[in-house]
Amino acid sequence: MIRIEGFRKHFGKGAKRVPAVDGINLSANPGRVFGLLGPNGAGKTTTLRAVATLIKPDEGRILVAGHDAVTEPHAVRSRLGFLTGATGLYDRLNATETLQYFGRLQGMSEERIRQRTRELADLLEMTPFLTQRVGTLSTGQKQKCSIARAALHDPEVIVLDEPTSGLDVIASAGVVAFIHRCAEEGRTVLFSTHIMPEAERLCHDLAFIHKGLLVEAGTLDELEERHGSRDLNAIFLKVTGHGPHS
Repeated sequence: MIRIEGFRKHFGKGAKRVPAVDGINLSANPGRVFGLLGPNGAGKTTTLRAVATLIKPDEGRILVAGHDAVTEPHAVRSRLGFLTGATGLYDRLNATETLQYFGRLQGMSEERIRQRTRELADLLEMTPFLTQRVGTLSTGQKQKCSIARAALHDPEVIVLDEPTSGLDVIASAGVVAFIHRCAEEGRTVLFSTHIMPEAERLCHDLAFIHKGLLVEAGTLDELEERHGSRDLNAIFLKVTGHGPHS
């Protein structure tokens, strides 16, 4: 469902031009959760923004549901829901109005918007605050609203950038449950995180990115076979040259 082939992206000009991502290849498939793991600044967000058609590769190709992210951006966006770190929610709208607004942008009927709002409110436990203005919501409630907005149009692909960052244990559990549900429904989920235990619990497939390079990838079982451990922190330190056996 997602194919990234030789993706490269640089920022800056002249002598200050630096690679943010340098030749990544990966595939994420329906019904599976793909975790892109690495520290802040590794290139995870740049990769996800390119998948979501927000930036264009300098080199390489990105396909979503068979559509090229550069030449067919509208087709990609109609099939993809994207959660970014910057929520961009309108403080003066309530949660229901927010979903209604973005549903209309997606060309959804009013009845379909109401139906999906009910479904997502139940799934994400949003019902108690649906009529509250977004500006009065907690961080966790805003994150749930953002996730509902990304999933409202029932996309085949869900892309989440650090979805549990800054959330408490209860709010994080709700996001994790949502990700599990998406995979069970046959959607493709691609998400980034630097929280390794979270990735251990959630991911079917994993890739470590460090300084813009893909340094290791596979299922948890494959990583254990290669490195003799299921400890993702230890594996990451090893493959990046920071571990005791690197």
